[in-house]
Amino acid sequence: AERRPMPHPTAPVPPQPHFPSYYLRPTIAPSMARRVETADGAQIAAFAYDAGEGRREGADPVLFLHGNGEEHGIFGVQINALVKDGRRAIGVDSRAQGASTRGSAPLTYELMAADALAVLDALGVQRAHVVGFSDGAIEALLIARDHPERVASVLSMGANLSPEGVLAQDDWDMEGTAEQCESWAAWLEDGPEGVDPSVMTPGVEGARATADLMRLMLDEPHIPASSLSSIRCPVTVMVGELDCIDPAETQRIAGAIPDARKVVVPDADHVLPKRAPDDVSRELFSLLRRAEVGLR
Repeated sequence: AERRPMPHPTAPVPPQPHFPSYYLRPTIAPSMARRVETADGAQIAAFAYDAGEGRREGADPVLFLHGNGEEHGIFGVQINALVKDGRRAIGVDSRAQGASTRGSAPLTYELMAADALAVLDALGVQRAHVVGFSDGAIEALLIARDHPERVASVLSMGANLSPEGVLAQDDWDMEGTAEQCESWAAWLEDGPEGVDPSVMTPGVEGARATADLMRLMLDEPHIPASSLSSIRCPVTVMVGELDCIDPAETQRIAGAIPDARKVVVPDADHVLPKRAPDDVSRELFSLLRRAEVGLR
């Protein structure tokens, strides 16, 4: 009889993909794709999408910052629409996600906001409209607060100011996911007999990065709502009606920013770029028009 391999007796449960569900990536090729190196050694992947000869003159580009465990392609619908409208879109894969590497610095939202500014600097972009989803929305608010001269407008989707601003999810245990990934990485590092760690998915680096990303959401951010009152550019704060963000948290954000527009998308959950891409595109173009005519 054929001898079947037995599971390793000390192996932890393999981690599952962080966010495996489908989304539409850009259907046009980037005009630029490169990595920008940071002081701590991280390589931040940056992408530009341009309209070529049909590009609008004088229009600020739109910078996209994605959510935890994703990559910039989650904004594919919006990137396609911007290029069709003659605008430039810039996508960033946040560190330890997508095509970007982890680096050695402690992971914080302030660090990832600085990475986004480093990308703009490397591309020679002085000012941009900033679109952020979830973690990316937190980063967008930090950039607008701390570097107002770099931001033309902000579209914030599903941001929170503190870990307590995220409602508990019965189907997602972030602490358990972090522990599972850490156990998996430690097991691979021990060199289990018959297992080549270099062919495992996730590998040691990927599992530890996912654990770091989970801990980031568990421990941060810590942003006083009052600090957002200094933001003066046009801002739209979006959230899904069924979002995991506490409605009171969304109101704190919208209420703190002068003249911010709050939009609640009916029947939508947290992941608005996937669940309600047309709503996101509509609000993005509305925001661009507001910013470009000097209205708030």
